[in-house]
Amino acid sequence: MGENTNQEDRSPLLPDRYPQQDFFVCDIFDAAPKADMAAMEHPIFSVSTKPDFTKRAYEHGNAILRVSPSPNGLATVHDRDVLIYCISQIMAALNKGQKVSQVVRFKAYDLLVATNRGTDGRGYEQLKAAFKRLQGTQIETNIITGGQAQWDVFSLVDRASIIRESFDGRMIDVEVKLSDWVFNAIRAKEVLTLNRRYFRLRKPLERRLYEIARKHCGWPGKPVKFGLDTIQKKCGSQSTAKEFKRLLKVIVEQDVLHGHFPDYSIELNEVGDQVTFTPRSAKSALPQTTLFPMISNTALERARSVAPGYDVYALKADYLAFWDDKGRQELKNPDAAFLGWCKRRHERNPLR
Repeated sequence: MGENTNQEDRSPLLPDRYPQQDFFVCDIFDAAPKADMAAMEHPIFSVSTKPDFTKRAYEHGNAILRVSPSPNGLATVHDRDVLIYCISQIMAALNKGQKVSQVVRFKAYDLLVATNRGTDGRGYEQLKAAFKRLQGTQIETNIITGGQAQWDVFSLVDRASIIRESFDGRMIDVEVKLSDWVFNAIRAKEVLTLNRRYFRLRKPLERRLYEIARKHCGWPGKPVKFGLDTIQKKCGSQSTAKEFKRLLKVIVEQDVLHGHFPDYSIELNEVGDQVTFTPRSAKSALPQTTLFPMISNTALERARSVAPGYDVYALKADYLAFWDDKGRQELKNPDAAFLGWCKRRHERNPLR
């Protein structure tokens, strides 16, 4: 019902728009609670490729979930990128022993790059639409996060504010306040690491399948089997059983050809209507721990005077690519190294 497949000759993966970038200085985390794994275990986000205005009522075991759309539609699997980014930032701070709050302030550009989105005007408009759907989608559930039950109507994001815009109206600084339900899960560290390739999966259904595999198989883990009807229920697909099976079969066939599905292979037993997720070898598993150097916002601001006329975010991306090409040497002072590189760039090619 909207989860239409892409053309057969298209790559199963989106292009890696920023190959020189690691996701964050921390691991990639998911918003789902570790106990119940709500956002992985149950279909909170829509997998439709079209605006979805379907009101959902879902029960599985003891879990009850009701999701209601706003006039902008249900929050989608791709809108979930906003939460992944925010949670990763908070988890990085927690791991450093810093104080955190439900309010996360960041640069829209950084989110777009980190989640492999375009940074043109369309990318910013899509991000703004995601904020609206995340704030507008209403949820009722008895699923517990951080040991705290919350049975009321709430949104995944309480608010999203544009703090600063560029001259052409694009978001620069953004502030997002996460819901209590999401923040409780973060403080309890009920999170899981995602493969960076997750953001290159074209189809919402593929992303949802990866979440299910990640939650149930773990890493490293053992193969896990599901009935086709159970997988459809967990995905929240509104397609007919026949259409859902066809969509899944296409994904399986593409994975056989390309091995594009992150961390796990996926198989479909059409006779028994069973789906099997099997962890891949360690070589293709979760991201390596070699991290790109953290360039502070203070250094980015100083880069404006060191290299006047340059886009400091483009400079940052170029510098990380340069550092990667040179063998990823450990830096005692990443900010100083970055600013020295910017100065040399400006001296060789000053912009007037």
